[in-house]
Amino acid sequence: MKLDRQRQVEGIVCLVAFGACIPLANWLIGNVGTVCVPQGPCLIPVAPGVTAPSGVLMVGLALVLRDLLQRRLGAKFALMAIAAGTLISALLAPPALVMASAGAFLFSELVDFAVYTPLQRRRLVLAVFASSAVGLVIDSVVFLLLAFGNLDYLGGQIIGKAWMVLIALPLIAWLRQRDERIGLQPA
Repeated sequence: MKLDRQRQVEGIVCLVAFGACIPLANWLIGNVGTVCVPQGPCLIPVAPGVTAPSGVLMVGLALVLRDLLQRRLGAKFALMAIAAGTLISALLAPPALVMASAGAFLFSELVDFAVYTPLQRRRLVLAVFASSAVGLVIDSVVFLLLAFGNLDYLGGQIIGKAWMVLIALPLIAWLRQRDERIGLQPA
């Protein structure tokens, strides 16, 4: 019973953090960067000579958090969170970015879900890495095409999101080991 409660609490923490990533990504893209392009995004450096819209960091984190949310609360809850996240994204995105933000979010999270789900019980770190890698590429392509009609920032988008995923992987490995040690089963 105690482990079920722990799994639920951790799942709620992941849910809240996942939900916070969505409005934060939309806000960052229009307000924070080393340079803000007129009628375009605010950019941050993600590698030497490579910039990306600033929201990429939160989007990369959201992909990982959605995986953890599913692990803690289950697939049905994760799908409901994706639906709610799409609505939040549409409601909070700047008017010019509503379709791009909501469309990219929905499509990339569903693909992430489809890749993560069959892998996660056997190979958690691989599941998070593979699903996030696929999700971040799809999110980047869909968002850029719908928002700006081009793929000018594709490299930066992918690199920026990948940084967040790579930073999270050691934590995912630690969580997997801790879960096994204490007997905490996925939902």
